[in-house]
Amino acid sequence: MAQLGWIAGPLAMVLFASVTLISTYLLCNCYKTPDPEVGPVRNQSYIDAVNMNLGKTNARVCGLFVQVGLYGMGIAYTITSAISLRAIQKSNCYHNEGHNAECYFGDAQYMLAFGVVQLILSQINNFHNIQWLSVVAAIMSFAYSIIGLGLGIAKVVGNGYIKGSIRGISTSTTGEKVWLVSQALGDISFAYPYSLILIEIQDTLKSPPSEKDTMKTASIISISATTFFYLCCGALGYAAFGDKTPGNLLTGFGFYEPYWLIDFANMCIVLHLVGGYQVYSQPLFANVEKWVSVKFPDSGIIHKDFKLKLPLLPAFKLNVLRLCFRTIFVASTTTIAMFIYFKGPGQKWATTYMFY
Repeated sequence: MAQLGWIAGPLAMVLFASVTLISTYLLCNCYKTPDPEVGPVRNQSYIDAVNMNLGKTNARVCGLFVQVGLYGMGIAYTITSAISLRAIQKSNCYHNEGHNAECYFGDAQYMLAFGVVQLILSQINNFHNIQWLSVVAAIMSFAYSIIGLGLGIAKVVGNGYIKGSIRGISTSTTGEKVWLVSQALGDISFAYPYSLILIEIQDTLKSPPSEKDTMKTASIISISATTFFYLCCGALGYAAFGDKTPGNLLTGFGFYEPYWLIDFANMCIVLHLVGGYQVYSQPLFANVEKWVSVKFPDSGIIHKDFKLKLPLLPAFKLNVLRLCFRTIFVASTTTIAMFIYFKGPGQKWATTYMFY
């Protein structure tokens, strides 16, 4: 919002939300083929739908973008969780030592801790078994968004006036302005990654009513609610801080007090990211494991499950392929996250626009 200003900022958010909503409507109709109501063929993933409607060549190209996009989400979520955990440590430091204290901390240990949690959660069998995790993530999302809104309102009231301008942040050169605007548009685009996993979610729904109608209704509600919070948080942050608006109101220390509330909000972000990591990783797990299973149909190691019972925990099934591949996946996203920051506007363009 700060880079785009009071007119272009809200318009860009509404535009990306509209494109995402249109794409979800088109995707909902692709779940069953050739008839969106009766099928009889069900496409259980985004790639299956592309393959059925556009052919194998497009499916391979799209599949590459999808898998890279899902992998990138894992890296981005690992980085963001570490930033929030580090913000909690810094918040307590500022509270104890003063707002001008030199509170600098690393984040590698937080990425490793997040990775350990994901190693455990990644052994959940499939997308159908993470409903509880999705619910927790959604609740946490609402919690930290409401806290951010409350803090923003309090700051604007405390200032006594609304900051910001129509053109956004002033820059010394045109090139710098173009870069900031492009970065802002990329951030907004990255905030709507819904298309990647819509069909996988739709495949978990029961009928009647038809999966298509249920998914369309859910999409309208979720995208509208998400856009509302994006607009409110972006607008209030810009109104409160103007050109000095931090990239993240809760981790960029636009607010220092009440420190306990900021700590709680950041912990909600972390819990949301724990669930979000699995929501975006499970489809990738399913795609790779399905491909390996088809490639080696007679392998006992790949297809056989082993029961494991730990003290005080219910018995669960363990699979060698699942254990090895998912462990490597989590370890690699954690390792890469410790060295680079990943965003995927190119993948977003391909999977949301090109294949429609």
